This record gives sequence, C-alpha cells and structure tokens, in this order.
Amino acid sequence: MVEKNKIPKIHLLSSDEWQDYMLLDTGGGEALEKFGAYTLIRPEPQAIWPRSLSEKDWKKADAEMFSTSGESGGDWKLNQQIKQPWSVSYKGLKCEIRLAKSRHIGVFPEQASHWDWIEQQVRSAGRPLRVINLFGYTGMATAAAARAGAEVTHVDASKHAVAWASHNLDLSGLGKAHVRWLVEDARKYLQREAKRQSYYDGVILDPPKFGRGPSGRVWDYFEDITGLLALVRKVLSPNPKFICLTSYAIQASALIPHQALQEIIKGFGGQIESGELISVERSQGHILSHSLFSRWSKD
Repeated sequence: MVEKNKIPKIHLLSSDEWQDYMLLDTGGGEALEKFGAYTLIRPEPQAIWPRSLSEKDWKKADAEMFSTSGESGGDWKLNQQIKQPWSVSYKGLKCEIRLAKSRHIGVFPEQASHWDWIEQQVRSAGRPLRVINLFGYTGMATAAAARAGAEVTHVDASKHAVAWASHNLDLSGLGKAHVRWLVEDARKYLQREAKRQSYYDGVILDPPKFGRGPSGRVWDYFEDITGLLALVRKVLSPNPKFICLTSYAIQASALIPHQALQEIIKGFGGQIESGELISVERSQGHILSHSLFSRWSKD
C-alpha cells in the first residue's frame, strides 16, 4: 500500500484573470466563447450536457466551426463580417487570432495561469535565466518569460507557428527581448544541445498528442515523451529553476506526467504541482478539462 503522504494532490487550475476571453456557455458538443471583439462556436466533445443559454444567444455568434476531421479540423461559417486577424490581450501580452481549418486559432486561454507562474519563476530567481520553450506554438509562454527578463530559445517544428510567435512578441512590445527563434524538431535540438553542453535553467514543454517534425518524423505522446524528458534532464543547468509540462493527451491521468517529471528532477529538491488546466463557463459553471500539467520549481 502506498503511504498517504506520498500520494500527490491533484489540482484544478483555472485562468480567472482574462479580460479579453470568456467561456460563455457549453453543451451539445460545442463551446460558445468570446475572444476580444468576436464570439465563436467551436467543437467541444467533452460538453456532453445540454446548453444553458438560449438558441437565440448562440445564434448571435460571429462565426461557427463545423468539424469535418475530428475535434481539431473543420470549416468556419461566418455569421457576421469579421476583420481578420484580430488580437486578444492578457495582462499586456498580445496574441493574434486567425481563423483557419483548425479549431486552434492562436491561443489556449486555459494556459494563462502558466504564463503568470513562468513570469513569477523568472522574476523571483534573482539571477539571469536561460529558458527553452519546446513546441512553443504562438509564443505566449515565450513572451511571458522574456518580459520577466529571461533569455529564451523558442523551438517549434512549424515555420508558420514560429513566425506567428515572433509577430506576437512584437505586438506585445517585446521585439527587443532576448529570444532566439528555431524551426526545429524538439528532440533533435535537445540532442545537439546536450552534446554542446548547452544548459537551461527553465524548461517549458507543451507537446502535442500527435504531430510531425520538419523532416516528417512522427511524434506520438505516449511513445516519445519518456525519451524527450530524458533529453530535458541532460540539458538542465546545475541549478535549474523550473520546468512546466503541459500534456494534452488527457486520456492519461495527471498522475502520469507528475511521476515522469518526478524522475528527471531527482536530486534537485524543490516541489512539484500537478493537475488539470480547466475553464469554467459563465452560464452554469460547467467545468471543461483541457489538459494535464506538472510544474516543478525550486526556491
């Protein structure tokens, strides 16, 4: 039997300080969300309960995605004229929103609590930090770390995403921050960094469930996360400050990334916090779980 004091507590972490984003309602496999000036309907398979707001409220949405290839892809129907792209702001960090053939429109609002935490880790270090953001997407975590004063290496396999992230940094007034942009496979880059003995004080990881690198190499979360974390261990500085791991493979348990992260920080001390990133709708308070997370930090 496992001792009770060794069983980790699982936390539900919500981002409650948004001004430009609201989860208005959910139900019937969809979510009604407000991103800045516009209201969108996106597929949300977890919303298996009935909608709370009226059909009239939902019909006021400016655009609606009709899923054609699972929860990630589809076509947008514009109900109102939308000036694209537009931007949303979180505490001064800005992200451009674009409607394309994906439900992913440029920002994951549930990760805002991570951005706050990352800024806090960098500012509280009392020393310059080297941070690497792997699978960095449109760069909100990169912007948070850079604004706090870190030197950041942003890695993503998509040239389009890296250009988007760089643009977001400019929008946020951080164009002169110390950020290095790389279109690269995360694993290959970490292998080279380990050989060069190039080390980082902070690591941000947001790997997808499934994807392809620039060379066509397939990424599968459950097959590849163990090797990736082993490489992360090799590039940690002798005195690392933090690791932030987000896992969108939510068919797993938060206990899984917690224990995986626990293995690579052995000997460093500090503390781990793990759980789920969630959003709470405004209408009836239904809770959506978006991803798992594990965060390690050292004072």
